Amino acid sequence: MTSYRLAIPAVSLLFFALQLLTRAQTNPDISKPPAGGATQVHAPAPNLSQEELARLYLVKKQYHEAEEIFRRLTREHPKNAVYWNELGISLHNQMELDAALKCYQKASKLDSHYADPVNNIGTIWYERKRFAKAIRAYQRAISLRNDFAAFYLNLGYAYFSQKQYEESITAFRKALQIDPDSFEAGHSRTGTVIQDRTISSDRGRFYFLLAKSFAGSGNIERCVTYLRKARDEGYQDFNAIKSDPTFAAVMKDPAAQELFAPKPGEGVQP
Repeated sequence: MTSYRLAIPAVSLLFFALQLLTRAQTNPDISKPPAGGATQVHAPAPNLSQEELARLYLVKKQYHEAEEIFRRLTREHPKNAVYWNELGISLHNQMELDAALKCYQKASKLDSHYADPVNNIGTIWYERKRFAKAIRAYQRAISLRNDFAAFYLNLGYAYFSQKQYEESITAFRKALQIDPDSFEAGHSRTGTVIQDRTISSDRGRFYFLLAKSFAGSGNIERCVTYLRKARDEGYQDFNAIKSDPTFAAVMKDPAAQELFAPKPGEGVQP
């Protein structure tokens, strides 16, 4: 089973975390050395806001600590939708799905134009295998923000789980149009958007669909990568790919041709 959960944007949050750690380790006030003595450096506690500290805990995967701070922030700022969403993420990463769902719903109610918690609601349904409800949530998130690849990726996974394969390809291609590297993003569990990439069955077909998505976007190298995975997972219609017009350009590539070459000893009669 392929299973991992991301919360993004991870890169920006990791950069943010490095900034905070640098602040925590830098002391602008170095005391003068006493006469005849060595220099003494006192590192004060970092001057971080509660919001910054909570997000740093998320980056460090200290979810319980992040939860405690976000709970306090939601009490102090009960109409702040972002805090409610981030509290939901803290709980989500501890697999407290009921509590996380309530937080996402609260965030969405406070700000009806805020797409992130709507997507995260979809991820709750996806993890509970309520794929039709997940699809509706992802579609709503996209209606609120249609320039974010992660929403389309989530939608593509949900369509695949419903065996709506053409819809899945369409969603994946849209994600690739927005961000050609969206499938290659590093795995993380921090940020404001949860993404679940769980495929428990028919992985051969899933990799074939990814290959077809990359073929449609003109990325031959990654198309071949996923064709290889589809073959290795035993995708049953693999040889039919050679006559599929979507793969016409791909089949001119030597690496793709090698995938379809007979293995040594195949076709040889004893």
